[in-house]
Amino acid sequence: MAVLALFWGSGFLWIRIALQHGLTPVQITALRAALGAAVLLLLARSARQRLPRGGALWRRLAVAAFFCNALPFLLTAYGERSVGSGMAGVLHATTPLWSLLIGLALGTDRAAGTEPRGPYHPLRLTGLLLGFAGVLLILAPWRESDGISVPGALALLGAAASYAVAFAYMARALAGTGTAPLALSAAQLTAAAGLSAVALPTVGPLNPFSGADPLGLAAVTVIGVACTGLTFHLNYRLIATEGPTSAATVGYLLPVVSTALGALVLGEQLTVRAVAGTAVVLAGVFLVKHRPKPRTAVPLPTD
Repeated sequence: MAVLALFWGSGFLWIRIALQHGLTPVQITALRAALGAAVLLLLARSARQRLPRGGALWRRLAVAAFFCNALPFLLTAYGERSVGSGMAGVLHATTPLWSLLIGLALGTDRAAGTEPRGPYHPLRLTGLLLGFAGVLLILAPWRESDGISVPGALALLGAAASYAVAFAYMARALAGTGTAPLALSAAQLTAAAGLSAVALPTVGPLNPFSGADPLGLAAVTVIGVACTGLTFHLNYRLIATEGPTSAATVGYLLPVVSTALGALVLGEQLTVRAVAGTAVVLAGVFLVKHRPKPRTAVPLPTD
């Protein structure tokens, strides 16, 4: 769990470094997806898992790759041009809030467990309001001097919303396909690499390494190999061995890791307002995601 949180949370730091050393958002997106796909393809091959076949499934994978990989990768890199890596991690943590909003809009949200907590449960609605109140506190649009760049923040929020759309779609379109999860992830990232590569000629030079110095190339390599490929694999292993609750716990660590690394490595400033906003966002996410334990019936005495 610690390694997964470090890899995943440090991705925002490496994206910021890659941007500062000559790579564009589209270049980062394409290289990240390609390197991550290469890692997962090797892991799937070593595990003797075959890639899915059939045009219908690959079309669904392409949709998932767009919303879960290509689009959020691009929006994240774009947003980090004007927003620090620490705050990028915090804004990404709003994905569960967007998931609840989508569930409310589509009427598809269901709570698990024997004690129902439907989408309109007061605690969940409170969490939703708290989460977005925390985002508003971080952005501070009423302040002209030290407020976070609104376009960059909106791009990062768009990335979080895109993940929520992807998770809802993947639960319907990719569940129960019969393909091993590792091979399915490898196929999805391969599709994302293809989608991202198509965009390269439209926004920059054909050479994906153009303008990048060695540190920028090293940063994007870490993003693709560790923060994307290995992160997918570690998250899958954590779910398989420790259960989804432990895997979900990592989501609370990501903004902590990204904020700490941004401050320690890049010298990003932490204002009291930003720290308070982060705490409010995480409290809201906790209320949205929390599921109460089912009550255990206590047998009554017979005599």
